[in-house]
Amino acid sequence: MHSLEAMLVTTAVLLLLAIFASKAASRLGIPALLLFLCLGMLAGSEGIGGIEFDYPRLAQSVGIVALIFILFSAALDTKWDEIRPVLGAGASLATLGVVISSVLLAWFASRFAGFSFREGLLLGAVVSSTDAAAVFTVLRSKNLALKGRLREVTELESGSNDPMAVMLTVGMLSLVADPAKPIWSLVPSFLLQVAVGAALGLLCGRAMLWLINRARLESDGLYPALSIALVLGTYGITTWAHGSGFLAIYIAGLVLNHGNFIHRRTLMHFHDGLAWLMQIAMFVVLGLQVFPSRLVPVASFGLLASAFLMLVARPVSVFSALGGSAFNWREKLFLSWAGLRGAAPIILATFPLVARVPKADLFFNAVFFITLTSVLLQGTTIPTAAKWLGLLGSPRKKRAYPIEYSAAEGIKNELVEIEIGADSQAAGKRIVELGLPKDVLIVLMGRGDEMVIPSGSTVVMPGDTLLVLGEKQPISAIREQLTSHQV
Repeated sequence: MHSLEAMLVTTAVLLLLAIFASKAASRLGIPALLLFLCLGMLAGSEGIGGIEFDYPRLAQSVGIVALIFILFSAALDTKWDEIRPVLGAGASLATLGVVISSVLLAWFASRFAGFSFREGLLLGAVVSSTDAAAVFTVLRSKNLALKGRLREVTELESGSNDPMAVMLTVGMLSLVADPAKPIWSLVPSFLLQVAVGAALGLLCGRAMLWLINRARLESDGLYPALSIALVLGTYGITTWAHGSGFLAIYIAGLVLNHGNFIHRRTLMHFHDGLAWLMQIAMFVVLGLQVFPSRLVPVASFGLLASAFLMLVARPVSVFSALGGSAFNWREKLFLSWAGLRGAAPIILATFPLVARVPKADLFFNAVFFITLTSVLLQGTTIPTAAKWLGLLGSPRKKRAYPIEYSAAEGIKNELVEIEIGADSQAAGKRIVELGLPKDVLIVLMGRGDEMVIPSGSTVVMPGDTLLVLGEKQPISAIREQLTSHQV
């Protein structure tokens, strides 16, 4: 075959293998990223594929673009009403928690591994972000549910600590390159990036909402293309303005998700699929960049650093960041163990390679080893940890409804699920007795394995799932009314 045909066939084979690896990972209860990385390593020059790949800048570029769409998809799938109660806790973990974890790992690396303190801070910044997607891949594969607000705070932390880790990494790179530069000089740059990133994220999110609803494109298939352009434009403009592009992307996704826009379901499905494609491409490329023979010399340091991060730095950072929160010690301990390292650390580990700082190869290989051990040890034991700590809730069966709803321009309604608990005040009442507003409609009820088309005389039973149509504000009040406990 010619080079183009060979490249296309190779890409297709790697993509197919990654897709089926994801299915296997779900059944085995391990994060899919582990198999994606292994697939890339097997396809590399030291694996059976024999693909020669040593292009740190290309790997970094692929990683950045992938992380942009992964963050946007995560924000688009995050419900504001769910994360609002844990906004303070998530923000504290994503800022104070990241800094504490980085400083502790810097102390360890400088004390026991011959790093300078600044080099240790760079290593700490690179591995400071967590990967909640990997955590919930494990939980979903085992059909596990968590009590309280653990799911929400973990998702919020993972979405918001990536921008923090990127800013710290870039800042520490400048300090390592210029030893005479004081550490405090990073503060103005950091504040500027946060302020500009947050402001442009809000502005671009509102612009996305306005443009999607008013573009009136000739073909529905153009709306996903429009959203890609808006996402890339948001990151590019924010970075050009010296703001945090990743923070802007995440905030823009939250703003868009909080509003009403046409083709919502189509766009959310599209970006979910795109995020999976980006994860596969990113991890396979990063796996290709790894040379297994270079991991052996850093194995002892990587294992010790990973153990220190899991058993000391992460727990101390979580307990410190959540010191004044309502989370109890069991929940904090679970959050400590659930801090998996995933996509962002390996991407950030390419930054020293591209900048050609001293010990760049050591950074990349050590970070890869730390991520690999974190996924292997923590990723496979998270369900067990949740069970031992008594934090498993009742698993919720995801229903497939025979109807779909997508808001059109000028229509502010949404379709939501409301589950009726055994102690709900709505249990045992007829629908006509619930006192619902005229503009709120129960269109379908899930009861066991059956679907019930309700009427006013239909009795709501414990365990029912109501599919409710209405505007956001009434729906929010109705959810509170239907799920509140009997007095």
